[in-house]
Amino acid sequence: MNQVLNKNIQLLVVDDEASITDGLRLFLGAEGYTVETVPTYGASLSATERKRFDLVITDLVLPDNPQGGLELLRRVKSRTPDTEVIIITGYGSVPQAVEATKAGAYYFLEKPFEPEQLSLIIDKALERRRLLAESASLRKRLSLRSEYFNIIGASKVMQTIYETIESVAKSEANVLIIGESGTGKEMIANAIHFNSHRAAKDFVKVNCSALPKELIEAELFGYVKGAFTGAVQDRRGLIAQAQGGSLLLDEIAEMPVELQPKLLRLLEERRYRRVGSTENQEADFRLISITNRSPREAIKEGLLREDLFYRISTITITVPPLRERSEDLQLLTDHFFRLFTEKYQRPLQGFSEAAYQRLFTYHWPGNVRELQNAIERAVLLSKGPRIEVEDLPFSGKPIDLGLEDFHVPPGMTLEEIERLVILKTLQRTQGNKVAAAQLLGIHRPRLYNKLKKYKIELPRKTGPHKKVKRDHSPPRQFAPATNGHREC
Repeated sequence: MNQVLNKNIQLLVVDDEASITDGLRLFLGAEGYTVETVPTYGASLSATERKRFDLVITDLVLPDNPQGGLELLRRVKSRTPDTEVIIITGYGSVPQAVEATKAGAYYFLEKPFEPEQLSLIIDKALERRRLLAESASLRKRLSLRSEYFNIIGASKVMQTIYETIESVAKSEANVLIIGESGTGKEMIANAIHFNSHRAAKDFVKVNCSALPKELIEAELFGYVKGAFTGAVQDRRGLIAQAQGGSLLLDEIAEMPVELQPKLLRLLEERRYRRVGSTENQEADFRLISITNRSPREAIKEGLLREDLFYRISTITITVPPLRERSEDLQLLTDHFFRLFTEKYQRPLQGFSEAAYQRLFTYHWPGNVRELQNAIERAVLLSKGPRIEVEDLPFSGKPIDLGLEDFHVPPGMTLEEIERLVILKTLQRTQGNKVAAAQLLGIHRPRLYNKLKKYKIELPRKTGPHKKVKRDHSPPRQFAPATNGHREC
């Protein structure tokens, strides 16, 4: 890590061996950290009460307290939960390591160790601290907007969708929302309606695929007594119920093709007739449509009229699948974890490293809805203090890195092989360096250094449709914090 970046980072080293404290003061100080050292448990308490440290490195056994390291860990975490703690010891055991991890230690390192080894662990611990701080900051900045829209997402594409909602909500433009099942299309429709001047009126929702073909016209337009067998009295349709408000047509591509001309005429003339009636009714509603199909493919297959498509899609919002906005996964996981631990009163500490890694490498075909169900099930079934891999309901097939066809030509040096691996990984992530660093298991600064070292240059994306993708590397031990167009 760069010395300029390290200079404001405060480290505390607690050990009664002068060779260790002096050596670490010199080594870590040379890396730009501000290092303070103390030899005893009592002195460490005084230091942490007087000053806030970013990271504490402490021996497990201290001269004035055999369990001083664990006691200090608990004290530090109770006062400043975001301070990372690394425990070092020459008398390590598995039970002690488990106890330290449960108490919130980032790492349990046995002596002897190389300073470079500790430096790497410090780098990872501070990176996790930074990621969690960024996540908390994002939640704080977006909490009002997220709560208002009831939508969780801080990615660039979701921010664009928020801006689109704000831009079109006050208009009368018809909106078409496209996206896979479970991506939150109906929540976006809700946000548009409840931010419009029609919010005080009804928001009527119709699932075009759920109504029988022979009944959907009568349900939408209403009917008069005697219009068909069973019509024993006049009935208002859903369009009449939406008068002055908004009408949501879910799965619009599943609407019977023979009914689509009537809907088109209704949108053009703002008049309609109930089934069996000769009298025109006035229509005053804002139309929002939803589909999980590609409209163009639905038109080619004869399922959606092209003229109707143009009428319903004055504004089109495309909601990306969760696998394409993995930077939102941590916020969504935080949200659902807090929601269900509070709902079911389960005092869980978070996710194990393996479970959290599985969440980040799963492809989420069911999108946000699947994630919500997975977290709810895990919260209910977890038997330990943290959610484990076996508590998750899916097989958790990892993302294919595409390296099975990677062959090393004979005679290549290690550096040449490393360069090939980096290039292959960048190809798999479509040039996303953050995602590539995660897949390679290294931190972003290290990847950037290697790109410079091997003179790897990626083409810059240009144009109005540039996609911005971010992907936060998952922290080692994740515990959620306690405090959600135009053509998009």
